[in-house]
Amino acid sequence: MRTTLSAFVTLAILACAAPPAAAQIAQSPQSTVTSSDIQSIGRALRAGGYVILVRHGATFSNQADVDPFNLADVTKQRNLNAKGKGLAKAFGEAIRAAGVPVGKVRTSQFNRAYETAVLAGFKTIETTADLSEGGLVVTPDENNRRAQALRAMLAKMPDPGKNDILITHKPNIVDALGRDWFDVKEGEASIFKPEGGQYHLLARVQMEDWPKIAAAVQ
Repeated sequence: MRTTLSAFVTLAILACAAPPAAAQIAQSPQSTVTSSDIQSIGRALRAGGYVILVRHGATFSNQADVDPFNLADVTKQRNLNAKGKGLAKAFGEAIRAAGVPVGKVRTSQFNRAYETAVLAGFKTIETTADLSEGGLVVTPDENNRRAQALRAMLAKMPDPGKNDILITHKPNIVDALGRDWFDVKEGEASIFKPEGGQYHLLARVQMEDWPKIAAAVQ
């Protein structure tokens, strides 16, 4: 399991308004994780107060977003493949089995992010441009604004006893958090703890490993 816990690494406290270079985002080294580490993630999330940042599930590598100005036409987007759909469903089932309370769920406007949330079984889902991949069709200023908006979401405390979920894209994650997230995989979650207008990393978890967390806390 590819998971990094704050118990094993020293993590930088990240200012939500600062660009990645100024925030000095520390690289999260890989560590050996035991069953008790997995259990600690589940117990922390059960208590609420975290933001779970997810890259959308696995997609078809032979597809592309050929009409990014028309987000309503999902046939012209890169969409979830069978693995992505299956893991998204299992992700939601594991969240519920682990007793993780879910608050606000926000996703990109692209179908692969929204469908990840739908298949996970989340009920109230808000799509927003703030989490949508801009690529080359928006200005550098707009891409920077979206990165700042994502950092602000990570720094915002969820409602008491809840965990917020954000589903977005690799470019948005890298723009907001820096090059140490360049290896972020499809379906991977980075779990952050907002505190005092800032946020720090608890763990990075692959989508296929959520059932292990659920099993560890039952």
